[in-house]
This record gives sequence, C-alpha cells and structure tokens, in this order.
Amino acid sequence: MVRFIDRVPERVRLLILTLGYGVAGGLVTVAFMLAMNRLFALVWHRLALLSPGGFLVGSLVVLVVSSAAAGVLMSRVCPEAAGSGIPQLKAAYWIDLGEVPFRAVLVKFVGGVLTLAGGTSLGREGPSVFISGGFCSALAGWLGIDRRKRRHAAATGAAAGLAAAFNTPLAAIAFVLEEILGDLGSRVLGSVMLASVAGAFIVYALVGRQPSFSMPSVDAVSWGMYAVVPVAAALGGLAGVWFQRGALGLRARLRTVRHLPTWLRPTCGALVVWAVGGAVYLGCGHLGIFGLGYEDLSEALVQGMPWRTAGVLALAKLVATAVSYGTGGCGGIFSPTLFIGAMCGFLASGVAAHCLPLLPEDHLVLAAVGMSAAFGAAVRAPVTGILMIFEMTHQFGMVPALMLGTLVSQGIARLAGKHNFYDEVLSQEGHEIRRIAPPRDLVAWRQLPLSTFAGRQPVAITDLAPEAVRRRLKCHPYRCFPVVLRGEVQGVVTRDELERALKGGVSPRVERAPVFREDQSLQEIEPLMIQSSSGLFLLAARDGGPLTGVFTLHDLLRAQAAVLE
Repeated sequence: MVRFIDRVPERVRLLILTLGYGVAGGLVTVAFMLAMNRLFALVWHRLALLSPGGFLVGSLVVLVVSSAAAGVLMSRVCPEAAGSGIPQLKAAYWIDLGEVPFRAVLVKFVGGVLTLAGGTSLGREGPSVFISGGFCSALAGWLGIDRRKRRHAAATGAAAGLAAAFNTPLAAIAFVLEEILGDLGSRVLGSVMLASVAGAFIVYALVGRQPSFSMPSVDAVSWGMYAVVPVAAALGGLAGVWFQRGALGLRARLRTVRHLPTWLRPTCGALVVWAVGGAVYLGCGHLGIFGLGYEDLSEALVQGMPWRTAGVLALAKLVATAVSYGTGGCGGIFSPTLFIGAMCGFLASGVAAHCLPLLPEDHLVLAAVGMSAAFGAAVRAPVTGILMIFEMTHQFGMVPALMLGTLVSQGIARLAGKHNFYDEVLSQEGHEIRRIAPPRDLVAWRQLPLSTFAGRQPVAITDLAPEAVRRRLKCHPYRCFPVVLRGEVQGVVTRDELERALKGGVSPRVERAPVFREDQSLQEIEPLMIQSSSGLFLLAARDGGPLTGVFTLHDLLRAQAAVLE
C-alpha cells in the first residue's frame, strides 16, 4: 500500500487520502455514536420504568460504575486520552504536528461510550472529533506518511467526525477552520470541505438524512419576537459565560488538589449529576440532565416548554455539566450548551409572552437563538453556531434572528474575557498555540526575531523547595524549566535533574543559560543553539531585564514544519 501511494501523483494522492480520511472518520464516528446511543437507551429507558426509589438507586449505580471505569481508563491506562477531546486534538495539531497515538483513540472510544451512556452530563462532539481525527492520524502512519506531515490527516478527520456526529457538514467545515486551524482562509479549506462531505455521506447512508432536531416549520414570525431576541441571546450568552467560568474554575482548582486521586474525580462529578438529575426527574419528570439531553430538547422544540420548567432545566443542566467537565469527565460541551441555551430561550419567550402577543413559532425561534448564543459565548465560533443550528433544524427562516442573537452573545463573551473555552483549557495544561506567518525565503526566515517563536507564558521554577518543585512537575509536562530566584534568572534545569534531586534529597544542579533579547534574530544565536545541552532558550525584552519568554528547538522545528505545509 505504501508503494502504491508513493507512485500516485501528488495532487491525486492528496485527493485519495482526503477521501479516505473522510470515510474513515465518518465510519468511526458513526460507530461511536451508535454504541453510545444504544447503550444509553438500553440503560436509562429501563431505569425510567422503575419506581422513584428504584430509579434513584439504579441511576446511582450506573453513574458511579461508568464514571469510575472511565476515570481509571483516562488516568491509569492512557493519560493521553484524558479530557474532552477537542483541546487535545488542537494541541496535537499545533504542537505534535498532528500525531495522535492510536492507543489514545481506542481508550477515548471506550471511555466516551461509558461516560455518555452512563449518564454524565456532557456532549459527544469532543470524543467524536478526537476519535476521528486521531484515527485518521494513525491511518496516515499506517500508510507510511511521515510524523511531520499528519496535520492534514488530523484536520480532515476532525471535520469528517464532526459532520457525522451532528449531521452538519457546513458547521463542521466552519468549526475546524475557526477553532482548530484558526484561519477561515486556510489552504486546507478544500480538503476540509471534501472530508466533511464524505463524513456526511457516511452518516446519510448508515443513519439517515433527517435533521438532529425535528420541529414544526417556521413559516412566519411576529415583529415583536425580534424585540425579545436580544434578551434571549443575552440570557443564553450569560449562561455560556457562567458555564465556562464554573467548569474551568473547578478544573483549575482540582489540578492543585493532591489528596483526591485523578481517577476518582469523575465519580465525584457523577454524584453531583445524580443528585441534581434525580431531583429534576422526581420534580419535573425529565431525564434531560443525564447524558446529552436530546430527547427532552427534541420534545420541547415540538411541543414547547413551560418557562418555569425551562428555567429549572437550564440551571440544573448548567450545574451538572460544569461539575462533570470540571472533574475530568470524558465528553464535550456542544450538546449541553445547546440544551442550556434552548431552555434560556424558552424562559425568555415565556416571560415575554405575558407582555407581547408571541406566536408559537416565535417561541421556537427564541429557543434556537438561545442555543446559538450559549454555544457561541463559550466556544467563540459565531459562524459555526449559526450554521450548526440551521443544519440541525433545517429551518432557514430562523437565520436572521440567529445572526442578531450571535452579535449580542459575542459582545457579552468578549466583555467576559479574551479566551474561548478550548484556549483556556490549553492554557491550564501549559500549552500555548503559536501561529507563524510564512517568510518569503530562507534569508527572511533567519532574520525573524526570536519573539516570533517564543512562548509568552514561561513556567519557571521560582522556589527550589521540594514541595514547590513537586507542584511544578505535577502541573506542567515540560522537560526543561527556567530557574528564576528572587527575580533573577539563574539558568535552566531539566525534569530528570529535578526528579533525581527530589529522590536523593539534594539540591538540583542548575545549568547556566544565556538570556537573549527578543529582537535578536535567529541567525545571531544559531551558534549558541548548537552548543546548548538543554535546548531551552530564555528571552528578555532588554539586556538584564526580567524573563519574558522561552523557546526550544522543538518550537523551531514545529514552526518550520508549519511553514513548509
């Protein structure tokens, strides 16, 4: 197979590989989706037939067992598979040049099925994107494609997986370009489009062409409804912001807790989901807090939802999902934010109906506006939000209201903070995504200032006390660290040296390292880079100034590979 691929002309080869990635990503995503949906229906529909006491006991057992099993898989068997999926694939694309271990794909598949079918309040898009993008990256490896050239496989696989997961090929294209690549004009646009279409054809053939949500046709809306759109969008946008702060704030705090094992944390989140979801089920008769919540959402979009019930469901889902994500559950945020936003829309429309003569169609449009607003405020992908709601409902008449609502929600999100959900996750994990504009030629490349390659969030060792060193090693995966004591740069120290010093109870050996100015060119320091034993280079804004950034040989090689692509 490798020889055959090598003999094919490059342009034809790219077309064949893209189609192959699209089909492979679509197939593995459909397999994940069917396994998760059927197991959820098998378990939770039977639990719903039991008495209230039987439901509470049965749901507790299911949530605890599934979350504990997924936690062990993510923390002990394959830590590379931990997390929701999209931030990890984005890091693999930009930092590891698209390489994803196949073992992580398998563990994410099993862990995602256990988590979502077990009732944890998360979504399927994170595991779907990671599984499809990772599987295509592994497929590229099996075909003999070099490790440095697997970004194409990861990006096209992610697009195919998202298109298959939600039956939304246009939204999949927009999301990959907006969020993972960060460039709507990317050169891989054609490949992403082709893979997304291939993924959509797979789901059409195996599942069907029906939209994700069936709802009455929206033929006409009242003008009064547009007066409520900003309110519904603001409520949905605020819910998205609160969700982001709650989930990631809890996640950040738990990363510093030592006495709670990592594998046990998802189980703690599952207990909160059980308490909140059980209370809502007993009080309202709705199962939407558990799992994706699509059945309750689909029913609401067909039959409507009382505004009081919608308010309860929105608050309960927000709490349950924030805790599920913050404690390390294996799932995404698309489905929960869509659910929360829809309930915010029903809440706004229900209250406004006391003052305005709203039509039944108006309530549906406002629910859709809330969905787009909550999703857009958390993810900061406005084009994706509009296209996703349109494709999931097949209602073109809602687009003007969706666009107006998106403007409101994006304004709220930008006032709340500069980072979207996924970038903040990567920041917590110590990753910094850097995109470099390609230079004209080799001379221009060597004249680039060092600030082009530098990470602006240097993680330094500021205290050589054993406990402080252990905290640094636990929270950050780096192989080298700058040492800054009392505000002065002392040098660099390797992870191996720190671990050796902790084990032996001695002080670590700090290597001297030159500090370069940010405006120095790559050409100026090339001789010193060759002589360096650690491969970590320190930057300051001026001679003798404080540490402002670091970069490594790996950063330089990643930048070069990105430029070549």
